[in-house]
Amino acid sequence: MISKLYLKHTKSLTYAIGSTIMFPLFGQPVATEQPNVVLILADQFRSRAIGYWKEEPVITPNLDKMILDGVAFNQAISNYPVSSPARAMLMTGKYPLSNGVVENCNSLSAPYKVELKEDEVCWSDILFRNGYSLGYIGKWHLDAPYAPYVPTSNNTAVIAWNEWCPPEKRHGFTYWEAYGTYDRHLNPMYWSTNDSRDNFHYVHKWGPEYEVDKAIEYVANKDQQRKKDQPFALVVSMNPPHTDYNEVPQKYKQLYKDICMDSLTRFPNIPKADTKMGKYYRQSIRNYYACITGVDEQVGRLIDYLKETGNYDNTIIVFTSDHGDCQGIHEQMSKNNPYEESIKIPLIINWNKKLKHRIDNKTLISIGDLYPTILSMLGYKKQIPDDVETVDFSDSILKNKTSNEVEFQPYYFFPRADQKSNGKRGLRNSQYTFVLTKTLNGFTKELYDRDCDPFELKNIADKNPVLIKKCTKKLALLLEKQNDNFMNE
Repeated sequence: MISKLYLKHTKSLTYAIGSTIMFPLFGQPVATEQPNVVLILADQFRSRAIGYWKEEPVITPNLDKMILDGVAFNQAISNYPVSSPARAMLMTGKYPLSNGVVENCNSLSAPYKVELKEDEVCWSDILFRNGYSLGYIGKWHLDAPYAPYVPTSNNTAVIAWNEWCPPEKRHGFTYWEAYGTYDRHLNPMYWSTNDSRDNFHYVHKWGPEYEVDKAIEYVANKDQQRKKDQPFALVVSMNPPHTDYNEVPQKYKQLYKDICMDSLTRFPNIPKADTKMGKYYRQSIRNYYACITGVDEQVGRLIDYLKETGNYDNTIIVFTSDHGDCQGIHEQMSKNNPYEESIKIPLIINWNKKLKHRIDNKTLISIGDLYPTILSMLGYKKQIPDDVETVDFSDSILKNKTSNEVEFQPYYFFPRADQKSNGKRGLRNSQYTFVLTKTLNGFTKELYDRDCDPFELKNIADKNPVLIKKCTKKLALLLEKQNDNFMNE
């Protein structure tokens, strides 16, 4: 049964039957080959940790092949490099103040209703009302935990993190094998489609492997999880390479055990070995790469199956992440900061029927831009809600060219849901990173010229007053448009 929510948001007169789009007011069906969509989201996967780039000694043959078979964006970022805010931007095409997810969904932010709202029109809602079968597998992290908390290990300390998503809040995903957030990668937990809140189950298999098992079953339609004559959209949201990095099968760890530390620490922004963050980096980097190689193998399994079943040519496959991971670089534990290791994400789009190999070094695309971009690539541009704030890059992607539509990418960090006018805001383009941080004494400014200083070691804000003034003015205009009082209080 279609819920009232989906009926409420149905503005279009079109609906889909199988792969034929029907226009009931005009009588005649117009046959189209509606593409499938597979969105693979790997948590905390930094942009340059792919073997193709030859920057980090990481083994990723399947992602390398994805790059060779499609479009790879070298300037893709997460505008708010934290799990829940990034995922909410992806689902809604809106920035944090507009969608309400201004920090991670947990018991501390729950009183401020920090979660994906039921009445948001997500890209999945639009595909649902156009006849797509939709499946979601893996990490969701867009619901606020409430007491009595679900009895999982990450809900028993001071902060509760994990929560069930009820069917009415799944935004069109009628197949569900997912969880809120849970970091035991070797013994993950899930709620299936018809499970109640108390009826979750554990799986004694590495999370990404199990999730691709379920994704293959979904594509095969093993248990009629979807209508066989409909196009499908499937999200596979893997938690690794998120912490705990040690939670990865030994076969992947073995690949990195003999790599010398010098090759792993050759970048100048990695802290020295005798510092706290330097020790942390050296203890975790091999396992981080092992997690990435494990994710890569599962990506390859899924793509191979799409090829075997004849679905590959007309499936839009997207690989990306919600944010990166510093691992101690710049004295930062992981994300939540504007450095490239945190904010920059991999973004690869394959569509064998339409796209050729291209490395895009200039287009300033961000995670929330996937909402209007994918919908437009599928032919639903006119159904994108007017309140979507992000940018549609479909035209440049389909025409195989770089876009200069965006001059700067915005950056946000809100310290807490009750401090929405504090924190950090900034702008980024292909050369510069500009960040304002609000303090008790006013604003501090950071400016990095990544062309001259790719490791962001020198804050040159004081030496560039003209550029700082320009960036500040542009940031103020952007924030005013979003009703953000950051620069006014």
